[in-house]
Amino acid sequence: MPGSAIVVGVGASAGLGGALCRRFASEGLHVVAAGRTPAKLDALAAEIRARGGALTGVVADTTQAADVARVFDAAKPHSARASGAPEIAVYNAGNNRMRPLLEMDDAFFEETWRVACFGGFLVGREAARRMLPGGGTLVFTGATASLRARPPFTAFASAKAALRALAQGMAREFGPQELHVAHVVIDGGIDGDQLNSRIPQLKQARGEDGMLAPDAIADAFWALHAQHRSAWTLELDLRPYKETF
Repeated sequence: MPGSAIVVGVGASAGLGGALCRRFASEGLHVVAAGRTPAKLDALAAEIRARGGALTGVVADTTQAADVARVFDAAKPHSARASGAPEIAVYNAGNNRMRPLLEMDDAFFEETWRVACFGGFLVGREAARRMLPGGGTLVFTGATASLRARPPFTAFASAKAALRALAQGMAREFGPQELHVAHVVIDGGIDGDQLNSRIPQLKQARGEDGMLAPDAIADAFWALHAQHRSAWTLELDLRPYKETF
C-alpha cells in the first residue's frame, strides 16, 4: 500500500489545494482532502478518480479539534503504516481578508487568526501525535504577509507571521524525531479560481507566467517531501520570475 496524504484547505480544483491533491494522488497516495464545501470536494474526487487516483473528501472546520482529528482518522484505512499516519500533511487553509485597523472589530481579528494560525496549530499538533514515531512531512502554506505587514492586511499578516513561527518551533522540536516540518512562502498571486474570480484583470496585467501556477507550487511541495533527511529545507519561498521583492 503506497500510503496516504492529507491536504487541509481544499476548495476549487483550480487552486493550490486542488493542485496539491492531484500531485499527491499522482504519486499513488490516497489523498484525504478537507474543505468547507461538499460540492467542491465531490468534484475534485471525481476528477482525481478519472485520472486513476484516489481521494476522500471530508467536510471539516479546521478551527475545531474534533474535526481535525476526524480528518486524520479518515486517512488511517489508507495508510502504509501500522500507526495509520499519513506520509505527508499540508495545512493550506487561509482567509486573506482586508480591513483597516480602525474599522476592525474584535471578531474580525479573532476569526482571521483562528483560520490562518490556530487551525495550523491544531493540524500541526495532530500531525505530530499521529506521525511520531516514524516521521513524515508536514508543510504549512505561507504568504508574503508571513514576512511583512501592511494595511489593510494587518490582521492577516499577524496570523500568518504566527503560523510561520509555529512551523519554525515545530521543525526544531520534531525534526530530530524525523518529522520534516517546512513553511512555504507564496510571494505572489496564485493563478487559481479564487484570485481570478475576484480580480479577473490581474492575470492579463501580470502577463505570461506573471502569477504562480498551482501545479508548479505543488511540484515544489512534493520536492520538499522527497528531500533526503541530511538536507532538509525549513523555509522555501516561491514567486514568479518577474515578481519584485
